[in-house]
Amino acid sequence: MGGPSQQVDVLLVKLGSTPGLRRADEQLTAALVRAGARVAAVESARPRDVRTLMLTDLQWARAARRAAQRQLESMERLPHATLYSTTTAALLWPLPGAIRFDAPAAANRPGRHGLWQRTLERRRLRQASLLLPWSEGGLAEACAAVPGCADRALVLSAPIELACETSGEQPQSPAERDIAAITYASNPSKKGFDRVLAAWRRVRRAGERLVVVGIGRVELSAAGFEVPDVDVELTGSIAGPELRGLLRRARVFICAPRREDYGLVQLEALAEGCLLVTSPAPGPYVALAMAHELDPRLVSEDLGAALREALDKPVTDYRARAAQLLEPYGQVTFDRLVAEQLLPRLLRG
Repeated sequence: MGGPSQQVDVLLVKLGSTPGLRRADEQLTAALVRAGARVAAVESARPRDVRTLMLTDLQWARAARRAAQRQLESMERLPHATLYSTTTAALLWPLPGAIRFDAPAAANRPGRHGLWQRTLERRRLRQASLLLPWSEGGLAEACAAVPGCADRALVLSAPIELACETSGEQPQSPAERDIAAITYASNPSKKGFDRVLAAWRRVRRAGERLVVVGIGRVELSAAGFEVPDVDVELTGSIAGPELRGLLRRARVFICAPRREDYGLVQLEALAEGCLLVTSPAPGPYVALAMAHELDPRLVSEDLGAALREALDKPVTDYRARAAQLLEPYGQVTFDRLVAEQLLPRLLRG
């Protein structure tokens, strides 16, 4: 890692507004270091909660700018390259650089929610030395707002830990899994938790349990959602290893997002041997096509019926085929892309 008296190759300005973003930033930092780069990574201080998305983004953009400025002022020389994690982190940047993002505000901040963000984002996307979308779908949404931006882009997916790349615990067999279904609800409205809960209550059977990660009872109530019954367990916000441990014990991952900007947890669930039950959703939802290919019965607006199909009549080779589909998203592929393509382009730019 680079210090204030050492020439830094890459300054990474992390937003860190969600657990998924924090994990992705940690993985990118580690991959850059493994590739031989001297990296200074700074994380934005979490601002106070405000009522609207417009103000929320403004608070986070200011926090990212402050973090970047403090780091730059501590350096004797400017970094060779500056990389902003998310377009929000780049909106008020003190120094131009590259931008990594799952989805642009042009797509996930419609109407009044992105009145100022979308305009400034277009400017930043045009000015960026390099664009690093998490997916082809994210790149397409950015290019819809800024035509021609693909010429300065490199798709850099958020890596996931694959069973073949770790010496840790392997995914358990279906018979060893004691959790019927698991879901992620850190943003319950966007994640469609109300749809998941309604489907669960309609088709669950005695002894089956739904585990909800990413939110606790207090947060769920504050968001205006009913706190579920005794057959639903809320874990609150948990660390990555703990989440993977729960996924390893679950038979099904169920979700019904109203929009999905990437779907990192769904990919992690597939990697841990869960069957993915999901409704179709707009956005660059990477796991959606995988889920449909693996078992189209499990991709449905009728979540309850799909859940029962997954629990009662699972396809026997589902997990093996899922592992094959996930190979391009593993750490080995990610490290190679960072070392052979990302770092040279950052330093050249």
